[in-house]
Amino acid sequence: MNLLQLAPGGHLGRLVIFTKDAFEQLDGLFGSYRERATARSGFQLGRSMMSCADLARIINSDQVQSKLRMERRNTDKSSRGKKNPLKNKTAMQILNPSAKKLREAEGKAIDARKKARAAALKLKRGKSGRKDKSVRSQRFNTLADELEESFKAAHQQVLDEVKAGEYRSDEDDDEEDDE
Repeated sequence: MNLLQLAPGGHLGRLVIFTKDAFEQLDGLFGSYRERATARSGFQLGRSMMSCADLARIINSDQVQSKLRMERRNTDKSSRGKKNPLKNKTAMQILNPSAKKLREAEGKAIDARKKARAAALKLKRGKSGRKDKSVRSQRFNTLADELEESFKAAHQQVLDEVKAGEYRSDEDDDEEDDE
């Protein structure tokens, strides 16, 4: 029998019955503290080295504690590690004493920008903003219409030149240059 048969899955609790013959063969298999095993060559049971196995009691005893040195406490600044001043406000304050005032000023500037943006959006979405947008839209539409008319006029001029035979395209110029 082995451990897996006695405790499958690591759960102890099976009833194990040993016979008298089994106990008598143990000394032959494993030996004793005084003599080596006969069934196995050179095997002998291990001997415990500690007479008192209460290790915590031994460590905490006055005799052992008197020989130990005290725990060292490091007060060196460099051993604490380097702090990143961009992320650590205290480290930045040490490097730049006005950092706190600059942070507060930046916060105020951010609030002022938010208020100005909200006011601009309110103005843009109000009646006066819609009026400005309609003026811009009319200007854009007028420009687009004028551009469309100029394209039509240029196209009509090209058609008139083609009818008169005066118009020469870029492709025609390239063909004459090749000859």
